[in-house]
Amino acid sequence: MFPQAILARAAAPCRAAARPSSSIFRAAAAMPLRAKLLPQQQPQSRMMSSSSFAHFNPCPNDDPEDVLFQSLYGLRTIELNRPSKLNALNGSMIRKIAPRLLEWSKSDMANVIVIKGAGRKGFCAGGDVQQLVEWNRDPTIDGPAKSAAYFAQEYKLNHLIATYNKPYIAFMDGFTMGGGVGLSIHAPFRIATENTVFSMPETTIGFFPDVGASFFLPRMAGEVGTWLALTSGQLKGVNAFYAGVATHYLHSSSLNALESRLAELRFKDYDQMSRRLEIVNDTIEEFVTGLPWEEPMAVAGEVRRAIDRCFGFDTVDEIMQALKEEEKNEVTGEWAMKTLNTLHLRSPTSVHVTLKQMRIGKTWSIAEAFKREHSIATKFMSYPDFNEGVTAKLVEKPRRVPMWQPASLERFAEKKDWKELVGSFFLVDDKGPKFNLLSEETYDKYPFKNFGVPTEEEVEQKVAEGKFKSRAEVLEHFVRERRQKQGVEVVVSEILLRKTKEGKKGLTWVYGEEAPGQQE
Repeated sequence: MFPQAILARAAAPCRAAARPSSSIFRAAAAMPLRAKLLPQQQPQSRMMSSSSFAHFNPCPNDDPEDVLFQSLYGLRTIELNRPSKLNALNGSMIRKIAPRLLEWSKSDMANVIVIKGAGRKGFCAGGDVQQLVEWNRDPTIDGPAKSAAYFAQEYKLNHLIATYNKPYIAFMDGFTMGGGVGLSIHAPFRIATENTVFSMPETTIGFFPDVGASFFLPRMAGEVGTWLALTSGQLKGVNAFYAGVATHYLHSSSLNALESRLAELRFKDYDQMSRRLEIVNDTIEEFVTGLPWEEPMAVAGEVRRAIDRCFGFDTVDEIMQALKEEEKNEVTGEWAMKTLNTLHLRSPTSVHVTLKQMRIGKTWSIAEAFKREHSIATKFMSYPDFNEGVTAKLVEKPRRVPMWQPASLERFAEKKDWKELVGSFFLVDDKGPKFNLLSEETYDKYPFKNFGVPTEEEVEQKVAEGKFKSRAEVLEHFVRERRQKQGVEVVVSEILLRKTKEGKKGLTWVYGEEAPGQQE
């Protein structure tokens, strides 16, 4: 069903074109000259060989202006420049961004990297999936193989960002979806604005959350990641910050000034990465102008409890049954009804595959996540739902309801071999050709922390220490630890009200459905 030849050819998206010489490539890409290397900043595992550039050789039809690069003192800026397409990411853009990052990683003149999008509406609204469908349906080429090659380049770039050796800042100003999430979510600094719309909308088009979603979504608090993944839910504006997707919230009018200030930063040669990140974090905090208090936390209180109740199961059928039961709740019944209706619009195959992905992805390292996702993405290119979903939702005008195969979640459950079908997306051929990243650097948890608001896990650990007698003491601790960072009081207060109970024995963490807030 899924040709093995796809994986073998995935590393050569422009195989039909003559490969440019290295000198031509460097001239076309306008690469900066290599600067003096800093061995103390470049562990051997991070050093990329010259062959790394061969993975991103330009193709004849690449647009020379779809990505713009700027250098100002120590700042290097990447600007996605397809505003009419909401800066949708394509292969041409990837083949420009990755080589630049590789060069900058070796330069002692490049201190800080900023990535942003042109126009007022989008940072990057996803990958150019319409192009992939055109390839998949073209009888004159091996379309699925060409699509798999696109994903190979994209995931190599995502992994490079996730393991990058310099401060990397993403301005998530506008639509940040799919491929745009891959360019931002793994960065140590992710800035949301009033224009941010975060989403992984893949189940809407018959695909699955990729670009490292296997790593970051299962690690979100409770079942929020599973809810976002299955429903293609959105987090808008400051709520991307509250949920931990963004590390900072700034008004969009402050971004240009922040960019200029970042260009002025100077690091000492002996400053370790941790120190450089601290300096960048302090710089971003200089431009904080307050939170929009008229926008409440969207994923909080009873809705957040309902998400954990309903999306904590390991089968789609159990989740659907839980949502039907939740409809009886006076507070969250309407939310449950809308969520049920939403799931019925998604690709049944995508929903089932995505749920399994969320459950096993939490055990994958960052490198393994990208490797496994490439295998899954390759299989989806030969599955009918992807072509149908993109065509119905993005290509045809007016848009129509996709004709999924199977047609509904109920029909999917009736298939005798549905478990085998879902499992086939996760099969790994150990004897076949392997998808290799630019380096084998990996980790099980993001190496940077304390730049965003405290996580629910951090609050739970602090309560479990037993040193604090009240919520107020815990809140004071985190506000002081984060140096009065905006948003800390709002987020930690919500967690404490929802997950702790004060009593004579002190403060205790609430598990399951035990009612919080009651005095013993």
